[in-house]
Amino acid sequence: MSATEWWRRLRARLPGADAQSAVPDSGDRHVARTSDALRALLDDKSIPDAVRRELGEDFAQVETLLDKLATGELHIAVFGRVSVGKSALGNALLGREAFVTGVLHGTTQTRAAQRWQEVAGQGLHLIDTPGINELSGEERERLAFDVAAISDLVIFVVDGDMTQAEVAALSTLAQTQRPLLLALNKADRYSDDERERLLARLREHAAGLVRAEDVVACAAHPADRLIVQVATDGHETQTREPQRADVGALAARLRAIAEREGKTLAALNAGLFAGDLSDRVAARVAVARKELADRVIRNYCLAKGVAVALNPIPVADLLAAASLDVALVLHLGKVYGLPLTRAEAGTLIATICGALGALMGAIWGVHLVSSALKGVSVGLSTVVTAGAQGALAWYATEIVGRAAEHYLLHGKSWGEQGAKRAVADIVASLDRDSILREARGAIMARLRG
Repeated sequence: MSATEWWRRLRARLPGADAQSAVPDSGDRHVARTSDALRALLDDKSIPDAVRRELGEDFAQVETLLDKLATGELHIAVFGRVSVGKSALGNALLGREAFVTGVLHGTTQTRAAQRWQEVAGQGLHLIDTPGINELSGEERERLAFDVAAISDLVIFVVDGDMTQAEVAALSTLAQTQRPLLLALNKADRYSDDERERLLARLREHAAGLVRAEDVVACAAHPADRLIVQVATDGHETQTREPQRADVGALAARLRAIAEREGKTLAALNAGLFAGDLSDRVAARVAVARKELADRVIRNYCLAKGVAVALNPIPVADLLAAASLDVALVLHLGKVYGLPLTRAEAGTLIATICGALGALMGAIWGVHLVSSALKGVSVGLSTVVTAGAQGALAWYATEIVGRAAEHYLLHGKSWGEQGAKRAVADIVASLDRDSILREARGAIMARLRG
């Protein structure tokens, strides 16, 4: 099973409510199999060094995720707009002043992580983040979503009915495929009826993004209770009594999720990151292979064009041309990681030529006439025919190379439409006159050189 297939199967095990069916044993299996797949990605010898250097930070993150799985950590990110009480909520859950809070318009400028507690053998870590409308420019905005990308669970904090910006941010976070909890902070400001109506409204906003049971109320920093005492002489005194944070429901929900599916969530997060990295590696490798294949095809086109143009021996240039086509196909097989034998290369070229039919027949017919002219004219007509014959040889090799590339890109297959349609589409996509002009110019420049 490929790494990408494993990521998809693992993701399929957690389609919303079905995630609750995860059991500890399956979580251990997910962690073990994901760890194996992560190591396979790191050890994949087929990834070019240039691609590894380009994506060096991502590969380093894979190693970090491996360590995280080995030590049994679950990362919980706290998101929300400025001043909804994200840092205060983190502190209330931790039971200590670990995150910076303040009365200024947003205090958290960078992400910060703190260990919270251990549940079912996993260390839970809380990650505080900048406010989503506090970020100055794209760089800080990326910071917030980068945190989501390396978190296993996200708490989205609001302090009232959601704004359009908050709904949009919640939808964006849902696209990271991390499980979400929606926390109504500062719930002490509302009466019981108001709080229930507001929770119902939040569940409507979050429908399809957050499960109803994961929308909870809390009060990270409740307002002080005002106590009025009246003395016997009628004199009143007022005192303020600090209230304890009310985050029990949220903490219980987090612990329940961690206990039931924490290991699977950690494995899922690592798998999603590595699956995305696998896709990006594949894209970089595909671009690199395409660029190399283009250079290889052009070099063989030029070599074949010049060989055909220079060879004074009748028909011998055709044999040289055929030999170069075989060499081209063998070279392309190595470029795309699908090596071919000489017999396979010959069969592939025969299939391509057969699909071309009359077109290839016309090209080789011109070659035969031009070769004969070379032999009977003591080289006089070589100057006349060399450029044209070499250009046709170039064009023929271009078709062979592009057709072989199509065959290799599809895993040594022509696809559902077969070789004839594939080759016909390739011929239709090539600008024949432009190629012949380029070929003649390059060949004559090489001959003059």
